[in-house]
Amino acid sequence: MMTNGEKIVNANGVDLCVETFGDPKDPAILLVHGASASMLWWEAELCEKIATGGRFVIRFDNRDTGKSVNYPTGQPGYSLRDMTEDALGILDVLGIHRAHLVGRSMAGVIISLAGIDYADRVASLTFVSTTPCGDGLPPMSDEFMKYTSQNPDPSDSKAVVEFIAGLMMVYSADSPYGDEKAMRAIAEADVARADNIASTLTNHFVINFDSPEQGGPGDITAPTLVPCC
Repeated sequence: MMTNGEKIVNANGVDLCVETFGDPKDPAILLVHGASASMLWWEAELCEKIATGGRFVIRFDNRDTGKSVNYPTGQPGYSLRDMTEDALGILDVLGIHRAHLVGRSMAGVIISLAGIDYADRVASLTFVSTTPCGDGLPPMSDEFMKYTSQNPDPSDSKAVVEFIAGLMMVYSADSPYGDEKAMRAIAEADVARADNIASTLTNHFVINFDSPEQGGPGDITAPTLVPCC
């Protein structure tokens, strides 16, 4: 199973880089990644494997990542709802009304907005490595907070790669599946490919996080999977 190739599409009024895998006639799975992460963090091998199971797989660069539209550093000018509507706009461009949505990290909020306010577009939801950050949930670890307080120089590609690769290992914690070599390889490709790495590192952390208009997570009606660690 081979990729159908990257292309720039105009979705929700902005230019976004999209790549698809498999047969467009198969049920669609839209993979949405989180803060500062381009489509590359949904590995091509994973996308191909899902596609061979009879699924049309879509991955894309969020705003301010990869080859998609970018904004001045620290001035994104868009909100999380815009990013939700970007994802649905990609489905529109591809002629897909309804898809299975998978969201990792910050994208858990993106797909939850879709599931609540645009329920007719959502066949199912899968939340990966994400949290609603509600009362009573454990806080982020001291190790994570200390690591993310660093600010690599965006003009130093090597330093940025090391920061991202290290961050992935912090995310992995004590998991036996953390693969530093693989993470560094993706980080290198991501940094080399990014049109504006300074905005990639900054802008998703200063956007407005919109609340749903139609209720809350308890109003999601689509079949929903939250994988356990």
